[in-house]
Amino acid sequence: MTLFFLACLLAVLPVVSMRSPIFGPQQVNRIEGSSASIKCYYPDTSVNRHSRKFWCRQGARGRCTTLISNSFITKDYEGRANITDFPEKNMFVVDIGHLTQSDSGHYKCGVGILNQGLFFDVSLEVRPGPGLLNGTEVYIGDLGRTVTINCPFTSANAMEKKSMCKMENKICLQIIDSNDYVNPDYNNRISLNIQDTSQLMFSVVINRLKLSDAGMYVCKTGMDSTADKHNVDLQVLEPEPELLYGDLRGSVTFDCAPGPEMKEVPKFLCRINNEKACEMVINSLGRRAEAYEGRILLISKNNGLFSVHITGLRKEDAGSYQCGADSDGEPQGGPVQTWQLFVNEETTFPRSPSVVKGVVGGSVTVLCPYKPKDRNNLKYWCHWNKKTGACSQLVSSEGLVTHKEKEQYEGRLVLYEEPGNGTYTVILNQLTPQDAGFYWCLTNGNDTRWWSTVELKIVEGEPNLKVPENTVAWVGETLKLPCHSPCKFFSYEKYWCKWSTEGCQALPSQHEYPRKASVTCDQNKQTINLILNPVTKEDEGWYWCGVKEGPRLGETVAVHVEVKKAKASHDVSRGHAAPGEEVIEPRGRGAENRVIQVPKLWAEEKAVDTGDPAGGSPASADPSRSAQGGSSTVLVSTLVPLALVLALGAVAIGVVRARHRRNVDRVSIGSYRTDISMSDFENSRDFGANDNMGATPVTQETSLGRKDEITATIEDTVETEEPKTAKRSSREEADMAYSAFLLQANNMVTNVQGGHSEA
Repeated sequence: MTLFFLACLLAVLPVVSMRSPIFGPQQVNRIEGSSASIKCYYPDTSVNRHSRKFWCRQGARGRCTTLISNSFITKDYEGRANITDFPEKNMFVVDIGHLTQSDSGHYKCGVGILNQGLFFDVSLEVRPGPGLLNGTEVYIGDLGRTVTINCPFTSANAMEKKSMCKMENKICLQIIDSNDYVNPDYNNRISLNIQDTSQLMFSVVINRLKLSDAGMYVCKTGMDSTADKHNVDLQVLEPEPELLYGDLRGSVTFDCAPGPEMKEVPKFLCRINNEKACEMVINSLGRRAEAYEGRILLISKNNGLFSVHITGLRKEDAGSYQCGADSDGEPQGGPVQTWQLFVNEETTFPRSPSVVKGVVGGSVTVLCPYKPKDRNNLKYWCHWNKKTGACSQLVSSEGLVTHKEKEQYEGRLVLYEEPGNGTYTVILNQLTPQDAGFYWCLTNGNDTRWWSTVELKIVEGEPNLKVPENTVAWVGETLKLPCHSPCKFFSYEKYWCKWSTEGCQALPSQHEYPRKASVTCDQNKQTINLILNPVTKEDEGWYWCGVKEGPRLGETVAVHVEVKKAKASHDVSRGHAAPGEEVIEPRGRGAENRVIQVPKLWAEEKAVDTGDPAGGSPASADPSRSAQGGSSTVLVSTLVPLALVLALGAVAIGVVRARHRRNVDRVSIGSYRTDISMSDFENSRDFGANDNMGATPVTQETSLGRKDEITATIEDTVETEEPKTAKRSSREEADMAYSAFLLQANNMVTNVQGGHSEA
């Protein structure tokens, strides 16, 4: 019930005007009694592959009566028609045999449950076959081909003049005769042949047939009323166009076969415009239409065959084309093949950028589509040559292709199978202005519909990734290669790989940037390092630093590492030794691998130069510098010890005075004041002074001829075992203690200075 309601609704509502994705021949011309194979293409979808295919004849009021489908056939078509589906080619074929003039009419080939679904209009015309028709012999020839017309005569006129004329407005214009006359319109392409008068027939051969050659002709042998006449109807058929079905952004191939005799003749492909003229698209002499620049390719093959590939299909590319061969490389009426190109705008062909931009010294990453079923086929990348129109292969999934390209693209070009599932990746870095142009993505399978092209443009700017320009490494040591990336690559994965002609093998790397997300980004920390430890001779070559986001590869930058063997360390030390001096062997080289860095990039990184890793001596290069170095050495050896002595002396005095001030008692003796450490009194006997053994642990007052004043209270321990001596005054004891202090300080300074001198 639902299906019936839907059918009624579709029958009542007007059909929406749109371009159908179904494609077939617009016009089919056949001779009565022959057969026709009508191809109809449909979009590559699962629904279309499993839907009903039909062929119906249009009648009055737009009704289309089904003649044959997947599960139905009319009585009129039984035994002489069938329909075959080729889902792998997205095409079905309707074959009709034993054609009659009654089969002429308008038809539809389509896909869908109802005949109002997706369809394409086809016009079929069945003409009478060659032979006599009402006293006129019919000849049929193909455009650009050759036709031979036989003209009979009687024996009475065997020796008479033979000729042929063409009817134009009831006047028969002579085009050729046996007296070597040829009409200018047929010059160099018509001939009259008389093989033997006994056969009572002559023949006229017309080469490179034109549409204007069609019409009524009269063969004549003899003069006036006794002449033998024979009427001829020449029909010139345009060759039935071969169908090409392409997807928007996809690729199509014109396979042309002008014949072995045209092997050395220039080839061409032209497009028929609205005025029925054929405008040049491309030829083997180097001419190309501007609209096809960079996306068309002509390839010559054996036996005169050639093919023309057009990629990056646009909707305006749809139309009629002709291919052939001519001495001028242009259509001049010679044999041609006609093509009808249809571009499906409802394509599922993946979108990919038609233009990529790069800067000098930078890199570009190109994503190339391919048919997912062809994942095991070889993938190629070629550079389209503007001068020759050829496309020379540069790299494949097996590596660089030719020796010439290995030199030009060494360390610069890689083809990856990733990310897979219908897409592979090509990376080209160290870009130069000469790299600008068109490049093609190819596979070696038979299906060329997935070929694509991309234009590379070189623009102004700076590469995003930064690495040292030139790097020198030494065998047995450690090399650290840094790679800086800007903040916009913060979330990208960074990697290092070693390039070879087969690809770029990923290497372990050390990251030096914060793993956690943050509001700000410090560009100095966006660094990834490659460390080679220890360096070997096999490490020499090209290394790439790159970024990627998931399976998609991004920008890269390349650096070349040159590995040198380390020289003996004694070569370095001997370069500094004077004649007759003993060479002191150093305990280690102390030289690390050097990286020759770009000043702008590496201005922040400073290092102390410990010597020439190659074993050479900088001083030995200039004798004047060597003499100046000797004078400087003597001066330095004199001043440095003196400065050390003075510095150590000052430090020692400071220490002594600090210790001295720690235990100071102020003693007042009349108007004389001084600071005396009590420890100086305790050690005074070492300098010839005696302790005041007679002092008692009570207050002592000393009169110096002025007002007495109590200056200090001194408590001392009395040793009863020592003999008692004469009692001294407080002033004498103070003078002796002060003298002992001065002697002790002088002795300490002397000892310190002596120690520095020895040092």
